[in-house]
This record gives sequence, structure tokens and C-alpha cells, in this order.
Amino acid sequence: MDPEKFPTINVLNVVRGFPNPKLPHHITPFRFELQNGDKHQIKKIRQVHKERVGKAMHYHYVVVTTEERYFHLVFDSLTLVWRMVQEVDQKLFFS
Repeated sequence: MDPEKFPTINVLNVVRGFPNPKLPHHITPFRFELQNGDKHQIKKIRQVHKERVGKAMHYHYVVVTTEERYFHLVFDSLTLVWRMVQEVDQKLFFS
């Protein structure tokens, strides 16, 4: 992924080691910080999917923040880096 097009972000997440109904996803993000300092608490994960990219897996999340903003985030399992793909307009995807 192009670092200029998809900037890295800081994410507080949990990696599940065993099945737990409170953690439905293997990797669960809880909050994130953009490079400009904006911080967002994740209220809900709307969509999750993964895709193989070379030797890595990319885990894609569409999340809703407590401010009702939607973001597409990606975790790269090879580099262990989170990136923000875009802020998503709710009306485009969920109407």
C-alpha cells in the first residue's frame, strides 16, 4: 500500500488468542489516532473482510466512531501496520 495515499495510523487493538463471544474478530480495533492528532473511539465494526496480498493478509474494517463517522481501516499482517484507506460517507454504502 502506498504510504502517501494510505497514511499509517496508531490503533489500540486486541488480538484474540482463543474464542471469546465478546471478541468476534481475531483482531479487534477499539480506537485510533490519525497523523494530524485526531483521535477516534470505535463504537461499532460494520464490515470486516480479509484478502491475501503477496505473503501478507490485509484485514479490512469499516468502523463507526462515537461521532457517527465511518472509516475504512486496513491492518497489514506482514508489516504489522494499520492504515486509513478513507473516511466513508454513510449514505454511499449503507442506505
